[in-house]
Parts: sequence; C-alpha cells; structure tokens
Amino acid sequence: MEFTDKRVLVTGSSRGIGFAIAEAFLDAGARVAINGKTEQSVGVAMEKLGGRGEMVAAPGDIGTVSGCELAVKTANDAFGGLDVLVNSAGIGAGRPIEDSDEAMWDDHVDVNLKGTFFCCRAALPELRKAKGNIINISSDAGLMGVPGLTVYCASKGGVVNMTRAMALEVAPDVRVNSVCPGYVETDMIRRSIDKSPDPAAREQMMIDYAPLKRISTPAEIGQAVLYLASSQARFITGAALAIDGGSTAGR
Repeated sequence: MEFTDKRVLVTGSSRGIGFAIAEAFLDAGARVAINGKTEQSVGVAMEKLGGRGEMVAAPGDIGTVSGCELAVKTANDAFGGLDVLVNSAGIGAGRPIEDSDEAMWDDHVDVNLKGTFFCCRAALPELRKAKGNIINISSDAGLMGVPGLTVYCASKGGVVNMTRAMALEVAPDVRVNSVCPGYVETDMIRRSIDKSPDPAAREQMMIDYAPLKRISTPAEIGQAVLYLASSQARFITGAALAIDGGSTAGR
C-alpha cells in the first residue's frame, strides 16, 4: 500500500489507536498531521514518531467545532490540501444507565460523534478536490449493544450510520468508511484493567471476549485503515469493517 506524499490528517493521533494509524501512514510514505488536544501532547507524540517522515503539528480539541476546524485548517495549510482524513479522536467510559449523567452523555457525543462530523465537514472541500477518502473509527460497540456501555454504544453506533449516510451524500467524489475495533491494547484499556478490583480477571475477560481469544494490537487497526484508504479499496464506501476477533459474529 503506497502513500508516498499523500496528505493525511489523523485526529487523536497523540496516543493509542490514532498514534498507531499515524505511524502506519508515515511508514508508508505519507505526510501526516498529528492531532491531540494540546500542543504538549502533540509534541510528545511527534518526538516518539521522529525520523519516520514529514509531520506537522495540528492540535485542537475535537470535542468542539472550532477545534475540529482548527485541526483541519492547520493540516490543509501545511500540506496544500488533504487526501485522507482519519477520525480517531474518541473517549469511552462504562457506567450503568442510572449513573450516566448529562456531562457524560455530552462528553461522548461531543468527541465521538459531533467531532467526527465536523472534522468531515471541514475537510470535505479539499477531499473532494483530491478525490480522497475518510475513515471514521467506531467500535464493535457501534455494531451491537453492550451492557454498561449504553452511552458509548449510542455515540459509536451514530458514527457507523453517519458514515453510511455521508458515503451516499459525497459519492462519487469521496469515499467514506468506518472501522470497528474490539478491545485494543492501548493506554485507555490498560487503565481500565489496572483500575479494576481484580485486574487479572478484567484482562482475562477482555481476552475471552473475542472468539480469537486475544486483545488486538494498535498496529493491526492501523493496517486495516491503510487498506481502506488505499487504491486497493477504491470500490469500498459506506462499509463498517469489524476488526474484533469475531466479537460481533454472534453469541
């Protein structure tokens, strides 16, 4: 998969899945805009990615419309346009319905759903010119219900169906797809394990959750995103690609 000199913005790329996606694009020759909420977090990520290729810092709070527009504008101005937008910025928390308050709802919807939409909206003019594409990072929890994750499921399910609607609206100029990971070995997942009353049992639950009996690596998600962004996937749009070890295949 060849991306030499392709112009890519990956939101939420200062850590976790987004970092691995940015790393994969850089290794494939792309020019990548690194986004995080603060200049400091972006700077740390760029230091870790140092020597891999051309990068530009594009900080911005994806939970706000102004932050989305700033990140996209920074990438556009630096690269003279965009070929690929990856919406990876996201948050996730588990609580019973009775303990889920308005602030939790707003936080999830603002970053996971609203942020994805407004980054797409800001990037579309340049993506249309480039005949580019968008990959939205959803979740296996966007394809099925999970007890205790109702708010998260709502936000990520919205990403999947928004992707479908957007793919219809912007075709044939721009392709739009989503990726739906299961449990991935990230700092967010590791914190969830460590904070559990029984970390070993929590980790084993995550391993057993997928029929393939393991937690995926961020690099595996990065390679799937590269495929969807590549010319090899030029007849794929509106898809929701599950990379979940079989968790959504059925119970």
